[in-house]
Amino acid sequence: MKKLICLLFLLPLLSACSESSADVTQYTAEAIHEHDRCHLCGMMITKYPGPKGQVHLKGQTVVPKFCSTRDMFNFALQSENKRQIEALFVHDVGATDWEHPKDDAFTDAKTAWYVYGTIKKAVMGPAVASFKSQDDAVAFAKEFGGAVLPYEKIDIALLAGE
Repeated sequence: MKKLICLLFLLPLLSACSESSADVTQYTAEAIHEHDRCHLCGMMITKYPGPKGQVHLKGQTVVPKFCSTRDMFNFALQSENKRQIEALFVHDVGATDWEHPKDDAFTDAKTAWYVYGTIKKAVMGPAVASFKSQDDAVAFAKEFGGAVLPYEKIDIALLAGE
């Protein structure tokens, strides 16, 4: 009898847990339009070569977009912004043109691979080339130079050239 009573008390809790997991928002990358400006520096995003980035923040409908993955990281790695981030997206350079990255080539920034220190030019300092596939990142680094790094290795010190 005690087990039955305990089970009756636990049922609402168990159903609440399953409902909350169904409420998890699935984010997708948004298109970058011709007149969109970088959230960090204010430059026109599509005017410059190289991969771009965007950040989805808790409770916000406006998605900050960036003219480079470097600017996205400079924003996302700030302690006051880190805890607000729900999702990050970057262009997969292995699936799009460097000069004019396409909106259908965004990938999850946290699972992407990066090449830092390449000779390829982007906007706002040294490029942080982003790739969905580690193999594509390695091939790019062999051709254009740079170190292949996972998301976790990109930090403020690296971006500052330390």
